Amino acid sequence: MINGVTLKANVDKYILSALQEDITSEDVTTNAIMPYDMMGEVQLIAKQDGILCGIDVFKRCFTIVDENVKFDIKKIDGQTITKGELLGTITGNISVLLSSERIALNYLQRMSGIATFTNACVKQLEGYKTKLLDTRKTTPNMRFFEKYAVKIGGAYNHRYNLTDGVLIKDNHIGAAGSVAKAIAMAKEYVENHLCDASLENTAVYVHLSPGYFSKLFHKITQSTFSDYLTRCRMERAAQLLNDVKFKTYEISLMVGYDNPKNFTRAFKQYFKVTPREYRNCISGDREKS
Repeated sequence: MINGVTLKANVDKYILSALQEDITSEDVTTNAIMPYDMMGEVQLIAKQDGILCGIDVFKRCFTIVDENVKFDIKKIDGQTITKGELLGTITGNISVLLSSERIALNYLQRMSGIATFTNACVKQLEGYKTKLLDTRKTTPNMRFFEKYAVKIGGAYNHRYNLTDGVLIKDNHIGAAGSVAKAIAMAKEYVENHLCDASLENTAVYVHLSPGYFSKLFHKITQSTFSDYLTRCRMERAAQLLNDVKFKTYEISLMVGYDNPKNFTRAFKQYFKVTPREYRNCISGDREKS
């Protein structure tokens, strides 16, 4: 079942677009035979056996035009239906019912068809540990409806869109040369640009969006980009502290910290000692040797 808030937030725009596609200016046939408002009742009857899906979308196709349309629906999404079965009745202004019924049935038939076919596939997997998942290969502007139907049919949704998770495919590998190459390029860029490296400009360097690059980097390296950048900066700072000609504030700038206090804080958090203590420790070891 799809609740009212979800319908209005995610579905209304598509239903309105479908209605506008079907009624560019007016329903000339309905207006010709029904020039005046008249109440009527129509029946919803199953044309074949299957799994019902999309009944709330079906209803919304009418109520988005006229909130006064009434329904007496006998079944809910996910229930089995049989050919010839009366699924419900719809009562309202005849003009509204005639103008909206094709769009309503288009959604109901397509969603029920997907749910029915999905359910048949799921039954073939009974007794196995295999899960049936869908993809993003959906009909344009039908993703919400089709993925919902997959769930009603008993399968599982994979990614709804590109922000839901990292999935490296051949086209990504081809664009970067290889995943390993893309990550290697990113690491080399960071190491050579410590003073101004960031997630954003590193992602641009390897031709990926910042969000996608961040997820990809973590998946491949098992480290966040932020942690990797900090590690590179701290290790470089430790090397520079070996050279007494560099003052601490100069090293701070060289590894990307405009504020020396922030650098000292980060260094101590990483090495458990301040830069000065680290340098003193190095000097002491030299004297002993």
